[in-house]
Order: sequence, then structure tokens, then C-alpha cells
Amino acid sequence: MFSGLAKSLFGSSNDRYVKSIRKIVEKINALEPDMEAMDDAALQAQTVKFRERLAGGETLDDLLPEAFATVREAARRTLGMRHFDVQMIGGVVLHRGEIAEMATGEGKTLMATLPCYLNALEGKGVHVVTVNDYLARRDAEWMSEVYGFLGLTTGIIVPNLDETQRRAAYNCDITYATNNELGFDYLRDNMKFDRAQMVHRPFNFGIVDEVDSILIDEARTPLIISGPTDDKSDMYVRVNEVVLKLGDEDFEKDEKSKSISLTEEGTEHVEQLLAEAGLLQGDNLYDIENTQVVHHVNQALKAIQMFRRDTDYIVKDDKVVIIDEFTGRMMDGRRWSDGLHQAVEAKEGVKIEPENQTLASITFQNYFRMYPKLSGMTGTAATEAAEFFDIYKMNVVTIPTNRPIARIDEEDEFYKNITDKFGAIARTIREANERGQPVLVGTVSIEKSELLSSFLEKEGVKHSVLNARFHESEAHIVAQAGRLGAVTIATNMAGRGTDIKLGGNEEFRIEDEVGDMPEGPEREAATARIREEVAAEREAVKAAGGLFVLATERHESRRIDNQLRGRSGRQGDPGLSKFYLCLDDDLLRIFGPETLFSKMMNKSLDDGEAIGSKWLSKAIETAQKKVEARNYDIRKQVVEYDNVMNDQRKVIYEQRGEIIDSETVDEVMHAMRVETVNALVADACPPGSYPEQWNIAGLKERVAEVLDLELPIDEWMQEDAIEPELFESRIQQAADALAAEKEQQVDPETWRSIQKSVLLQTLDHQWKEHLATLDALRQVVFLRAYAQKQPINEYKQEAFTLFERMLTNIREDVTRTVARMELRLADPEPMPLPDLPDFLTTHIDPFTGEDNSADIDAGTRGVIANTLPPMQVPRSKTNAEGENPYAGMDISRNAPCPCGSGRKYKHCHGAL
Repeated sequence: MFSGLAKSLFGSSNDRYVKSIRKIVEKINALEPDMEAMDDAALQAQTVKFRERLAGGETLDDLLPEAFATVREAARRTLGMRHFDVQMIGGVVLHRGEIAEMATGEGKTLMATLPCYLNALEGKGVHVVTVNDYLARRDAEWMSEVYGFLGLTTGIIVPNLDETQRRAAYNCDITYATNNELGFDYLRDNMKFDRAQMVHRPFNFGIVDEVDSILIDEARTPLIISGPTDDKSDMYVRVNEVVLKLGDEDFEKDEKSKSISLTEEGTEHVEQLLAEAGLLQGDNLYDIENTQVVHHVNQALKAIQMFRRDTDYIVKDDKVVIIDEFTGRMMDGRRWSDGLHQAVEAKEGVKIEPENQTLASITFQNYFRMYPKLSGMTGTAATEAAEFFDIYKMNVVTIPTNRPIARIDEEDEFYKNITDKFGAIARTIREANERGQPVLVGTVSIEKSELLSSFLEKEGVKHSVLNARFHESEAHIVAQAGRLGAVTIATNMAGRGTDIKLGGNEEFRIEDEVGDMPEGPEREAATARIREEVAAEREAVKAAGGLFVLATERHESRRIDNQLRGRSGRQGDPGLSKFYLCLDDDLLRIFGPETLFSKMMNKSLDDGEAIGSKWLSKAIETAQKKVEARNYDIRKQVVEYDNVMNDQRKVIYEQRGEIIDSETVDEVMHAMRVETVNALVADACPPGSYPEQWNIAGLKERVAEVLDLELPIDEWMQEDAIEPELFESRIQQAADALAAEKEQQVDPETWRSIQKSVLLQTLDHQWKEHLATLDALRQVVFLRAYAQKQPINEYKQEAFTLFERMLTNIREDVTRTVARMELRLADPEPMPLPDLPDFLTTHIDPFTGEDNSADIDAGTRGVIANTLPPMQVPRSKTNAEGENPYAGMDISRNAPCPCGSGRKYKHCHGAL
């Protein structure tokens, strides 16, 4: 009561914050006459002046009013668009590293130019992140006119660019990119062997467009780079045969989480069947030796019981092809991870492709938290404000609309079943169509879109069905969804990012209708005609009530409902929105309270009859809150587990960077030898043990294996007062002498290159194996809950132990490789160190197995070979006469050196 009274008197905290920013906007507006008075050259010279002032010690905040005023004037001159005051407020919010929630159609794309320009003045780069490559291209090409006018460069990162193009785009002042491409480029960079091969530069400032979609919806899905492992086809087939023998009483299904688990009876039945098939070690399914078998059983059970042919996937050309549940498109080249795809292939009896092993992975949470300053913009973020602050430490600020919202939001209408509901929807659409009111229909799946389409055909209503299959062409159709009498069915917000203007979008119409016409009077006349038609049609649509947004059911997230509703009532236009629901809707069927079902059924609704009530809407909102809380828990669980790996990932990636950048790694190699020798002696001569308990034979064998040394250790044992420290000292001296001997066989630069190559390849190999171990650990660690232990705490402890073991393995492997390698410089020249090939890149939900790539082209689809690159042994720089054998040849300084070292000519024989 008192909080409501205080809010009515003083405004909410959001209102007060926005009010404080208006003072900055007043300063910007006061500069507008000065900016208008400047000629183009003077306005363009502002960029140089700002950079000089930054170099002189001023901050970005000091420059903000003048910089924003400069961008506003530049946009007016280049695009014919002037930033509204509310866009200036949003620009300040973005600059401060917060989330600007702005209604659809308020101009977020133009607003982003303000903080982009200001932060790009430092020369450290600004990333603008979008959900698909169409929007990245569109926004970059559109806004680059403003940036180019002011002397800044703009780059675009989309699929199928080569590394040179990517590097150039990242080096631009402002770079537009999709979220998946950014993440995969970061992972690929940290698998390369030369700093010059990398494309990213240090993180600075990022603005995430549709921030709720990227940082919330896709955040429970890690980005994964993988390569093939050993063939386990026989195991999948045999486990599939076992699982097919199970009955309904052997397992429990949970549609909410799309998961399935064995009952106690089912576990006993599976143990019996696996024992008969010779797949069980011992007599207990959950013994540590059977971890892999349990995993295969779980995936086979999920494949057989939870995944449906022609719904979740199709079989085409003897291959299992995933179907996107929202868009209905086939996702060629995509595979479910963690053995699920192989389990489905075994179920369908098609060829089983090798399972893929994780080589590198990262969640969006941990990727985007690497930006020193991160901000976001969207039409809907308030419902997830707590999560944004909890995970990303970003506040959500609701920006007021430029004009008051005139849209009418009607109460939900509830029907008994889906047939009655769709019949009523079709009639409503026909009535709106007859009066010329455009209708945008939102559905949650391609199946529902097709069903509604059949109802509309019976009613004789002409309509378009979109399903996010082709971003660009559908954006053109969505842009015209506000035309007189238009009926557009859009699945999962097809064409998102495109404004729906009443009467149609004249820019899109001009592009579609006269884009191919040559410049001249004829084109100008056609353009003028289109503008007149759009203006007249706009008034007719307003008179008909504006855009009618009709939703066929509630989404599991209130945010998605608000996104759809927000497409109507743009910039103060009239509009209408309404949701139609029934008991068959997934949200109510799976998550609705039992009382809701009983009360509704007791009402005994007649066929075709509808009701609507605030109580019903409240019950539905409660169900949505349940789902949102559950999804937040899942995302939180993903980030908790990934945080463990993230700490280790930082250590490994920093170590790689230091090795790549170091002039010499002699100290690292020596430290690894010392640690390895100490570990060998400690294993054979444990602290506190007696000499007669020492394993001298084992120590001698291990020294020969790891250090390639034959030492008289058993003779040393005959000496008086022998101590383990003496073993360490003598073995270390011999190991150092052997390393020094090898170093003398080649020139210093060659030796440095060899050591770097050994370090990087060993580090990558052990990290890959470590990731595979952590994946397996995560699959089984939840079983610790039966012992009253917290799975996440168990995971942390074991992951730390495994990481320490990995570091020990790295030290030992590096020491062994250097000690045992032979340098034969007269042999045929080795192959140069190759550039990294394309990897299999996936964005798979670890809980459902679904592919959450926002864009079909989000990752390249090649496969990395499951072998390490060959070790490089660069050649001596001079021939027998002491001369450079390649002197005088026409060789580019950036070309690979013809000696076969794998390095660039300028770093090898062409070094000055």
C-alpha cells in the first residue's frame, strides 16, 4: 500500500533514473543549433578533435553530449533520420553498460549508433551483436553511412568468411556480428599456433541487440567445437536392442524437461538384459566400470521414447536429419551431441556416424562476461531483470515511448479444445479481413501454423505463412504485414527485427518494385507513386483499427508474448492484441495447475463456447512464472558447471597466449623437467618411507621411459646416507645435460620453435582429453545426490583434481617428447604447420538435445582431423657456404618460407 502511494507521488526508481538522464539530453539538445550550422567538413572533423581530447586526458563521459549531438546531425544528413529524445536516453543507458528496454518500432538500431560512435573513438573496437546474419548485414550496411560520414570503419562478421576477411572486420572501429560467430571465432583463436593467425583483438565494448534472445533464450546452450572420436557403432546397436525390450513400467517420462529415467524395476530389468548381452561388468549397473554403458542406455531410451520420426527428425538419404521444432526446417549438417544422434541412428537402422568429441566449448554467459563493458537492447527485458543482474550485473532500464501507446490489449479468450479455438480464430480473422484491418497471427510451431492455414482456406481468407526459414525474404513479407487486409501467420516471430508499418513499408516496396529500374524520371515517378499509395493506405488502415496481433496460444515465457504484442501500436499507432487459448495448449497441459483443469471441465463448456476472466489470466501467468523459474534454474545450473570449466579454460588459454608471445620458453621447459623428475622420485620414494620400501627398479624404468636416460640408480643405492633429494639432483643434472646436447644440434631460433611447437600441441591434446573427461563426469555426477551429496560440489572437487592431473600429464608429456625426439635435419622436409581446418560447430542444448542455433549458418560444417598437427623442425638459415639459399628469390615476406618450417618467410630465412 505504502510503496504504491510512494510510487504515485515520486515515481518508480526507473522513472527517477530516466528523469536524471533527461538533464544530459537537455545539454545535447542545446548543442543542436551549433551542429546544424557546421558544414560537412567541420562536422566530420569532430572525430579527430574528440580523439585528440581523449589523448589529452578527457573521458568518454566528458565527450558524451557533444559526441551524441554530432551523431544526431550526421544521421539527419546521411539517413534523413533524427534521433528522438528517448533514443538519446537509451543511448546514455547503453553507454553506461545497462539494458535499454524500448518498445518495438522505437528505433533501437539507430539508437545504437550513439554509444557505438562514442566508444569507438578510443580505437579499441565496438561489437554490435545480432541474432542472425541477415540483421547483422542489414544493420551494418544501413548504419555504416553514419559511421563512414564521421570517419569510422564498419565491419561485418557472418558465416563463410575466410580468416583474412574476419581479421579485417574485427579490426574495424565498429563490428556487427552474430553471437554464434563471435563465440566460435574466440574458441578457434585459442586453438591456433600463431598470434598472426588469430582474428579477435582484446575485448572492449559490446552491445547485444535482442539481448533477451541471446543472453536468456540461448544461454543454456553452450557453443561447442568438436571432432570425431573412435567408432562405437556396435555399442549403439547392441544397447538399442536391449532398450527395445523394456516395457512402459520400466521407465518414467517427464514432458516438462523432455527427459526419461529408469524405475527401480527398470534398472533391474536393464541389468539382466545387459548381462545377457555381455555388456555389463560385474552385477551393478551403476558401478564405475559401467559409466559408459549407463550413458548409452540413457541416450537410447531417450531416442526411442522421446524423439519422434517426422516430428523431431526425418530419415533422408540414409541419414537422420534434425527438424527445428519452431521453424520446421531441416537442419542439414547439424547433429545432436553427447551420443544422442548416434542413438537415433541406431534406432532407425541407418549408418551410424562417429561420435564427436568436444575440443573447445563456452557458454554465452562466460563469453559475454569477458567484455569489460557490455550493454543490451530489446523490447522485452523487464520480466527477466533479476537474471540479467544476477548473471551479467546489468540493470534493466525501461525507456518511455516517443508517443503514448494507443494499442488496446483485450482479455484472453478460452475455448474447450483446439478445434473450437481455431474455428473462432479463423472467423475473427475473416471479419477483420473484411473491414480491411491487417492481422498478424503468432503461432508457437510450424504444425500449428499449417493447421490454422487450413482453417483460413476454408474461410476463404488469403494469407501468408512464415516460419523463419529465410530471414531476408521473410523480413520483406513481414514489413508489409501492416497493409490493408493483409493476413500474416508468423512462427516464432519470423522476420524479427523488421518494423511493421501501417500501410506497408515504403522503403521495402521501393526496393522490391523499382530496385532494378535505372535512375531517371521513370524511376522517380514510380517512387513518388509508391509513397503516395503508402500514405493513403496508412490512413485507411488506421481507420480500420490498426494492426491486429492475434496469438493462437500463450508462450511458456511472458517475454515472448510481450514481443508479439509489441508489434502492434508502433509509434503511437492504433492497434489491437488478443490471445486465444484452450485446454490442449502445451503450456496448460504440461504446466497448468490441476485445479485449473478440474474447474474448467466442471464448467462443462459447450462446443464452440468461449469464456474469459481475470482469474483465468492470473492462473496462466502463474504457469508462465513456473516455467520461467524452471528455465532460469536450468540456465543457472549450466553456468554453475561452466564456471568450473571457465576458471580452468582461462588458465589454459592464458598459458597458450604466453607461450605464443614468448621469445623463449627455456624457463618453462626447465621448470617442467624439474617438476617431472621430482614427481618420478616421489612416486618411487614416498616421503616418510624407508629405503628398503623404495621402488628403485620402477624408478629406473620410468626414468628410461620419460627422460630417455639409462642411469645407475641401483648403484647409487649402495652409497651411504642416500636420500631422495640426491636422486632428484643427479637425475635432473642428466636430464638438463641431454636437453643442452639436443639444443646444440640446431640454431637457437630453431630450438625455440621446436619447444613452442611441443608445448602447444601437448597442451591442446591434454586439454581436449580433459574436456572429454569432464563431459563424462558431468553425465554421472548427479548420481551422488543419492548419497546426500551436492552434485555441483562433487563436480567442483573432482574437476579440480582432474585439472591437477592434467597439468602433471602435460609436464610429463612435454618432458618425454623433448627427451626422446631425434633431430634429423637431412631428412625430407616436413609438412608446414597447417592452418586450422573448419570444425564441426554446434550450439546444442545439453538438457534436451535440441539445436538452439538462432541461424542455420551459425557455424561452419567441416570436421577437424582427430590428430595433432605434425611437429615442426625449422631448417638452418644458411647452406654449407654460409649463405641464405633463398636470397634473391621473389618471395613475399608474408608467404610461407620455402624451407618448409611452417613459419612466414619474414620470420624464417627472410628475417632481417
